Amino acid sequence: MDTLSYKTVSTNKATADKHWVVVDASGQSLGRVSSIVAKLLRGKYKPSFSPHVDCGDNVIVVNAEKVNLTGKKWDSKEYIRHTGYPGGQRSLTAQEVFDKSPERLVEKSVKGMLPKNKLGADLFRNLRVFTGTEHNMNAQQPKEININELV
Repeated sequence: MDTLSYKTVSTNKATADKHWVVVDASGQSLGRVSSIVAKLLRGKYKPSFSPHVDCGDNVIVVNAEKVNLTGKKWDSKEYIRHTGYPGGQRSLTAQEVFDKSPERLVEKSVKGMLPKNKLGADLFRNLRVFTGTEHNMNAQQPKEININELV
């Protein structure tokens, strides 16, 4: 019996099968869109998933300005940061972040769902968020994904 045929094949950076996908966020809840995008970035839906490798897809999110928040989250949800100086804690509500840049709201939500290490930073670089339906990633020939079918 050939025991070498039972080797477990682990995905690495060279053998990862990465694609470009487009996700339309219009009319969707922010958390649901973000969790699906985080799974796509991580590659957890793939049979060749390895938790220590960037084997997920590159994701393009369009229509970021049409995302929804339920309840009173527009006014009560706060994004807190610190300047690094004493007394330098600053906060913005979800509405204020959205008014400045709708892309930033989706980016912050997805980043919070990724690992808090170097792998998470690498995965976050595979995300592109755009307002409107147009994006400048046509050269990569992205595939459209309907997230309502993935849920």
